[in-house]
Amino acid sequence: MGADRSYAYGAAAGLLGDLLLGDPQRMHPVAAFGRAAGRVERALWHDHRGWGALHTLVCAGGATALGVVAARAVRASIPGSAALTAATTWAVVGGTSLAREASAVGHALERGDLAAARARLPHLCGRDPEALDADAIARAVVESVAENTSDAVVGALVWGAVAGVPGLLGFRAVNTLDAMVGHKSPRLRRFGWASARLDDVAGWPGARLTAVLAALAGDDPRGAVRAWRADAHRHPSPNAGPVEASFAGALGVRLGGTLSYGGRVEHRPVLNGTGRPVRVADIGRAVRLSRRVGLLALGVTVAGRLITRGRGR
Repeated sequence: MGADRSYAYGAAAGLLGDLLLGDPQRMHPVAAFGRAAGRVERALWHDHRGWGALHTLVCAGGATALGVVAARAVRASIPGSAALTAATTWAVVGGTSLAREASAVGHALERGDLAAARARLPHLCGRDPEALDADAIARAVVESVAENTSDAVVGALVWGAVAGVPGLLGFRAVNTLDAMVGHKSPRLRRFGWASARLDDVAGWPGARLTAVLAALAGDDPRGAVRAWRADAHRHPSPNAGPVEASFAGALGVRLGGTLSYGGRVEHRPVLNGTGRPVRVADIGRAVRLSRRVGLLALGVTVAGRLITRGRGR
């Protein structure tokens, strides 16, 4: 039971650290992992799924193994285990940075500074900003806030509750690899396949929990559930679909439609088609909903770990 308490204390302290401080400004562990994964990619790259799977195994497996070693080193000490969990949670959870970037774009739009909003948008998502007007940028921000609430907060907390520090590090490694090599560019279509599929698997439980919590914490729970059931399956991503649909219904807005990534135009399905178009003010509403979802996710995952581990004894 001591290990479970230490995880609960550490996860809460780590999330509080993220809320108060945001991401580490220097020597960010995720950035260091990204640089290391980039070097491995350059060494292993071949236009082949097998080589991509090896890249995923080396990088994600290495991060998880590091978590196992670190957790074992402090498992005899409740304070040490809690401190390690807190530091790891703070490093891998990115809810405050997500909120800051979204709010920065929102503030630029409120000032009517479309150029500044376009310049800031790439910090949040990979869409081409130059062709977007204010409302389209606001829609992109709300969609990114929804998806990244799952990827940057809830998913990590879920795997932390399941597997402790190794789960936290492993999930963040998989999610980072997907962002690095999981997209469908000609160079990475085969090499990044394993990372993208593993991210789909790892993100599945966190995405569903995010969708449930968004429905509970939003302004329109019935609308969130209705949009999730009606539209999530139409989204090309098995995990972004439930999250974005639930956020759309909870906020009463319409998401999806035409967008552009790297010069490639995609026509996404409309989510919550009965909702109104996104307005600039909805960015702040999405950020507040994201924060509520993150706090609820901490409570749910910690309680789930304590209950399930307690029954197992």
